[in-house]
Amino acid sequence: MVLIILGIIIFIAAFSLKNLSHPLPQYANVVRSIGLGVIVLGFITSCIKQIDAGQIGVKSLFGKVQDDVLNSGLNLVNPLVEVKSIDVRTQNYTMSGVHNEGDIAGDDAIRVLTADGLEVVIDLTVLYRVQSAEAPRIVREIGLDFKNVIVRPITRTKIRDNAVYYTAVDLYSTKRDEFQSRIFKTIEQNLKERGLVLEQLLVRNITLPATVKASIEEKIKAEQEAQKMEFVLQKEKQEAERKRVEAQGIADYQKIISSGLGDKQLQYENLQVMKGLITSPNAKVIIMGGSKTPVILDSKGN
Repeated sequence: MVLIILGIIIFIAAFSLKNLSHPLPQYANVVRSIGLGVIVLGFITSCIKQIDAGQIGVKSLFGKVQDDVLNSGLNLVNPLVEVKSIDVRTQNYTMSGVHNEGDIAGDDAIRVLTADGLEVVIDLTVLYRVQSAEAPRIVREIGLDFKNVIVRPITRTKIRDNAVYYTAVDLYSTKRDEFQSRIFKTIEQNLKERGLVLEQLLVRNITLPATVKASIEEKIKAEQEAQKMEFVLQKEKQEAERKRVEAQGIADYQKIISSGLGDKQLQYENLQVMKGLITSPNAKVIIMGGSKTPVILDSKGN
C-alpha cells in the first residue's frame, strides 16, 4: 500500500514538471513512467501476502473483519485488505513469584485464600493455542492481546474461586492433583467459549505460610519416627520369636534324647568314651575292681 501511494505521488509530480522552466519538463515523461512502475509494483506486492508457518492471516477491509482466514504460505488478496498474522501454535503464559521467570517481571504469583483462611501462593503455567476457525471472531471481539485480556484474568480468577474448597495442607499434599484437574475443567470451558483451546495447566509450585510448613515438616518427622519405632519393634518381635523357636527346639531335642536312650545305649556310649581314652597317647587307663568307671592316670606324671 505504501508503494502505491508513493507511485501516485510521483505520477502527479510528473505533471507538475511540465509547468517548470527548461530543462526540467523534458524529464516529466521519465518521472511519469517511474511513478506508474512504482504503482504497479505496489499493487503486485499488496496482492501477495506471505503467512509464516504456524500462523494464519485474518483479513480486514476498511475495519471490517472477514470470516475467512489465510493459511501459511503465499496468498493472493485484495491490495486494499489489511492482513493481521496470528500464531496458532502452542503458547504458554507463566505466572511466577520468581523474578523474571514469568511473563511479567517481578512477583506475579497467584495468591489465594484456602478453606481454612490461610494465604497460599501458587506458581502456574498455562499452555494454550488459538482455534484457527475462531481467529476472526477473536480479532473482532477481543483483539490481538488476548493473552492479557482473556488468558491471564480468567486463569487467576478461576484458581481463586476453586482454592476456597481446599485447605492449605490438602493443596500442598493429598489433593493437589484433584485441585489441578478441577481448575483445568473450569478454565478450559471459559477459554473455549472465546475461541481458545486450553492444552495443559501446570501447577509448578505451591508455597504455604511458614508456620504451616513448619507444622507439616514436624508432622512428617513424627510419622517417620513412628515408622522407625514400628520397624524396631517388629524386628525385636521377630528376634524373640526366633529365640523361642530355638529354645523349643533344644527342649524337644533334650526330651527326645532323655526318652530314647536305654541302658544298653548308655553302656555303648560309655565304651566308646573308654576306647578313646585308651588310644590316647597322653593317658593310661586302669580299671580297678568291679567299677565301671575307669581311673585315668596321666603318663606325664610318672
